[in-house]
Amino acid sequence: MEQITNLLNSIDSFLWGPPLLILLVGTGAYLTFRLKFLQIRKLPLALKLVFSGNKENEKDDCEGDVTPFAALCTALSATIGTGNIVGVATALKAGGPGALFWMWLAAFFGMATKYAEGLLAVKYRVTDENGQMSGGPMYYLSRGLNNKFLANMFAVCGVGVAFFGIGTFTQVNSISAGAKAAFNVPIYVTAAVVTILVALITLGGVKRISKVAEKVVPFMTVGYVLAVITIIVLNINQLFPAIKLIVYSAFNPKAALGGSLGITVMLSIQRGVGRGVFSNEAGLGSAPIAAAAAKTNSPARQGLIAMTGTFLDTMVVCTMTGLVLVITNTWHAAYEGPALTTVAFNQGLPFNNIGGIIVNVGLMFFAFTTILGWNYYGERCTEYLGGVKYIKPYKIVYIMLVAVGAFLPLETVFIIADIVNGLMAIPNLIGIIGLRKVIAYETNLYLNDMEEKYNIAQMQ
Repeated sequence: MEQITNLLNSIDSFLWGPPLLILLVGTGAYLTFRLKFLQIRKLPLALKLVFSGNKENEKDDCEGDVTPFAALCTALSATIGTGNIVGVATALKAGGPGALFWMWLAAFFGMATKYAEGLLAVKYRVTDENGQMSGGPMYYLSRGLNNKFLANMFAVCGVGVAFFGIGTFTQVNSISAGAKAAFNVPIYVTAAVVTILVALITLGGVKRISKVAEKVVPFMTVGYVLAVITIIVLNINQLFPAIKLIVYSAFNPKAALGGSLGITVMLSIQRGVGRGVFSNEAGLGSAPIAAAAAKTNSPARQGLIAMTGTFLDTMVVCTMTGLVLVITNTWHAAYEGPALTTVAFNQGLPFNNIGGIIVNVGLMFFAFTTILGWNYYGERCTEYLGGVKYIKPYKIVYIMLVAVGAFLPLETVFIIADIVNGLMAIPNLIGIIGLRKVIAYETNLYLNDMEEKYNIAQMQ
């Protein structure tokens, strides 16, 4: 068993090494220049589309299952998860404060990738036999790129990650551990409650999932950000030194932190980019599955809305966690994962153990919504592979895995999930690069239409 684990670790390290990270960031960089820094120029418009309600896209004549905002919340429910708390702590622990800078850079380019994914998802989506929208990389690979092998590869990996990785085991373990640490709730009680809630919500389909996501995602994100802002205000004299340390140590870790820590620029880049991609999932191909369900007739418009997911996940939530770790100078403490973030919050807040409660409750909410989001991703991949008749059996198996996930040894499962997750990204990125002309064409079409409408309005 040890030999198998070592082999899997070697495969995982190779897969998530520089080649894949360069491909992920390189695709985003290419799209950034091709689209003329769209993520800067059109971010205000994208945020306006998200927060204004975007009524134009909710008309009855628009195809889709849920509102554009609900589709974004469904994607964010799967994206904003344990990686925003545990992943950031792990990145800074291994790569120093500079890892947060590289996380920002990866997210900046990742916004262009996420825009392209959302655009292609709507462009090539279809209606299944149940009348629901189905889209994502498997559809723009098969219908746009005409490559069914890559489409099938993505769908198989998507089901694998939903079943054995991000969707079930890791999340229910985080919820159980959080409930135990914060409220001393027995693991079996938490597992039973989570399983029942997941069953009640997921059996209702994407509309029920999106309704829960619309309420929970904004609540949990705003609550977590407010807690961090409180810590920043209480430690305001450490804010600018922390930002300076983050930027300086991204390029000079030895000078900033001391050579004894063994942190190099390359390690800082690898940890920052790697954990950033894990957190915001830009380029992995998961979020466009949710984007395809949006009630809209404009691929580019939904692409802009999808783009804000990476901004909110990394530039806001991950940044909040990173700042707390650096401001409190606990990023190098002798703890791991959620325990490290808990120590930082406890030190930053003057109330007895309130930081630990915030971190663990945050973990519980983040992990629960991730279970819901990945249930939908796996469902759409299952439907693509076998049709609607396999959706119900898929959901039953998914719920069963949630039920037993809290009691399973996870070391080997984590590694396998990591590998399959990386394998999802490869066909997706090939599809984005192969359809780059479609992305540029749809973008220009939308922006020209926007400009024409603006000119007409000015003339009236």
